[in-house]
Amino acid sequence: MRQAYRARVVLDGLDLALEPGVTGLLGPNGAGKTTLMRTLATVQPPAGGTVAFDGEAVAGERAARQVRRRIGYLPQKFGWDPGMRVRDFVEYAAWLREVPDGDRPEAVEKALRQVDLADRRNERMSRLSGGMRRRAGIAWAIVGAPGLVLLDEPTVGLDPRQRLQFRRILFELTDTTVLLSTHLIDDVAAACDRVVVLHSGRVLFDGGVEEMAARGHDGLPGSTPLERAYMELLPEEERQL
Repeated sequence: MRQAYRARVVLDGLDLALEPGVTGLLGPNGAGKTTLMRTLATVQPPAGGTVAFDGEAVAGERAARQVRRRIGYLPQKFGWDPGMRVRDFVEYAAWLREVPDGDRPEAVEKALRQVDLADRRNERMSRLSGGMRRRAGIAWAIVGAPGLVLLDEPTVGLDPRQRLQFRRILFELTDTTVLLSTHLIDDVAAACDRVVVLHSGRVLFDGGVEEMAARGHDGLPGSTPLERAYMELLPEEERQL
């Protein structure tokens, strides 16, 4: 797959297959992580190559609209109406995902319980703290049990307890394909089955978390084997702290 903004190529020759489980997406700023998320979410079509869902190519806007029913996407910055209540915010996501009317109330309540916001269901979005608003965004992404969940920096603004709770949510998403973009390597170590490292739009590593950690040796910066392995993958000029 190839993706570009005018003359600037952001993703080039990327070949990635996602399967059920949690895949962590690591890479420095500008690596192409957000662009990859937006492309997989069908926000923008690829400049070259194909995006396929369950083996079927997403060709054209009509196919993209059908696929979006099965995708939960939380971008780094997401919009919300300040006067909207939390319950209505999540219900709107369920409506967009075409969750049947009869199933929608329970789907919304389940998502709110998963992110520990059930007691805030009638609170207006504008009155939530930044961390609570981020949790409401996670509920937006998972309501209705979509088959593919794309989370772009979802733990930004969460305190340590909320990050632990977020990891619990990931463990509960059984049979779901989750792509988690993050700068927090400890989130990958704790919650992911697989890790993909991007740099300049290309995949530097794609494999198991333990497999990657085994590459980290003591001579590199980092306090954990996974951090050292990440630094080892970067070009030499970027390893200096």
